[in-house]
Amino acid sequence: MLTTFDAITQKNIDQWLSGPYDVETKSILQGLLEKGDQTTLTDSFYKSLEFGTGGMRGEMGVGCNRMNRYTVGAATQGFANYLLKSLPGQNIKVAIAHDSRNNSPEFTRIAADIFTANGIEVYLFPALRPTPQLSFTVRHLGCQAGLVITASHNPKEYNGYKAYWSDGSQVVAPHDKNIVAEVNAIQSITDIKFEGNPDLLHMLDESIDEAYLKTIRTNCRQPEVIKRQKDLKIVFSPIHGTGITLVPKALALLGFEAVHVVAEQAEPNGNFPTVVYPNPEEKEAMTLALNKAKELDADLVIATDPDADRVGAAVKSPTGEWQLLNGNQMASLIIYYLLRVSPLKGNEFVAKTIVTTDLIDKMCAKRGVPCYNTLTGFKFIAQVIRELEGKERFLGGGEESYGYLIGDAVRDKDAVASCAMIAELTAYAKDQGLSLFDFLAEMYMENNFYYEGLISLTKKGKAGAEEIKQMMMNLRSNVPASVAGSKPVRVLDYEGLTSTDLETGAVSAIPVGRGIEASNVIQLILADGSKVSARPSGTEPKIKFYVSVNAALASAGDFDVTFSQLQDKVKMIQRDLNLV
Repeated sequence: MLTTFDAITQKNIDQWLSGPYDVETKSILQGLLEKGDQTTLTDSFYKSLEFGTGGMRGEMGVGCNRMNRYTVGAATQGFANYLLKSLPGQNIKVAIAHDSRNNSPEFTRIAADIFTANGIEVYLFPALRPTPQLSFTVRHLGCQAGLVITASHNPKEYNGYKAYWSDGSQVVAPHDKNIVAEVNAIQSITDIKFEGNPDLLHMLDESIDEAYLKTIRTNCRQPEVIKRQKDLKIVFSPIHGTGITLVPKALALLGFEAVHVVAEQAEPNGNFPTVVYPNPEEKEAMTLALNKAKELDADLVIATDPDADRVGAAVKSPTGEWQLLNGNQMASLIIYYLLRVSPLKGNEFVAKTIVTTDLIDKMCAKRGVPCYNTLTGFKFIAQVIRELEGKERFLGGGEESYGYLIGDAVRDKDAVASCAMIAELTAYAKDQGLSLFDFLAEMYMENNFYYEGLISLTKKGKAGAEEIKQMMMNLRSNVPASVAGSKPVRVLDYEGLTSTDLETGAVSAIPVGRGIEASNVIQLILADGSKVSARPSGTEPKIKFYVSVNAALASAGDFDVTFSQLQDKVKMIQRDLNLV
């Protein structure tokens, strides 16, 4: 069947057909051409995978816009070239880990071979391990860089590549763009050194696990409370991912003795057979854990995504129904607890992203603790930690997308440490005769009930990318006069780093630094304190709209009514902005 493509797509297809690619790859590509599968071919070849806010991520398959041995190889060779140019004469070390996804072990070994072929020492985990442990390991072993093969919480068709720098954080500017430049400079796969040097490959042992778990024990604020509440009933699911390797160990190390692992989801499996999406943000992925909690009359449900950097949780309401907590709620609860029980010396700080709830800012302000807001992506929170290291002490932080961090031993979101902290704060609440739901209501009564709604629109392929671009252009040029009965008073445009007062027309600069740089994000502030943020995803073909509203909560008994009112307001804002 005859198919036609734009010039770039056709050039890339021709290169893969005629270049020194393996027979199986060429056979699959030829089959797609014979079938006339223009959509798949266009999406696979119209561009090359790039590093975004979370590295490189895409569907697995044939093509320069897919995850495969050649795109992983090019990324690794470019990464190696950049390390060698940046650190001339140094004995460079790289730590590598992977998750439970299909092809993750193979991609990991390809990357390890390429690094060693370039004279770089590699420290490799012998089996799957959580992403935050890789971040810790880079720092613990004094490596110059790190790598995790994972697609986090994406569907099973995806895999990805997260690159880390010497401080244990994902690469930021200028390293990210410079690595991309080195990758783009590779003209042929013959430039990739696939034949590894086994003398430079070192397999890691359990001593790294022990060192990492020790930092989680150090984070514990209330060991005596845990002793009294050691029988707290916790249901945990790793959702077929890496959380099974260390979360149960971390909880046991703190002293929790009634941890119940969801057996059906305990085995690592890249097909994620019991869920549609391996994402603890989705209620469907939590169904088995919630059923187990009902059976046991548990106190807490927690579940981690495949690479164990995100954690979802559920609480039992006063009516006995289990309710999922969203990322803003859990991030707020963690900070609420840390501010309440940590001995504050006056040099602490908290960090979060600009699309994460302003409730955290409010609670920090009450305690006189600075709260720094960064761009989306935990690498920007890590950047703040790095800039303030030795001057201020990082207490904790998080982002609305279910990622949290306690302490600075790790420089990425850490679901293992977060599971331990969530269990601890639940034990603390129970020690005071409160459920986790009661603790949540108490936080809202003290600080206002904040609720955030998220609409995430998926726009795949080249056409989708153009549609997302147009949506952002429309938002910049058409600010509505009123949204849900409230007047917009300020627009923050992070692409141009400008803050515009809509009442006076005055334009001021958004300061750069501490996790803030130019980025394609727009925020609309309303007169009543509501906020709308729009941001194209850096790792997925999506555009996300975040809506934040708040109201006073007079009593725990008013929770449901207030929650319903806030949900209605979010829907009204979304409707007025044509997002539904």
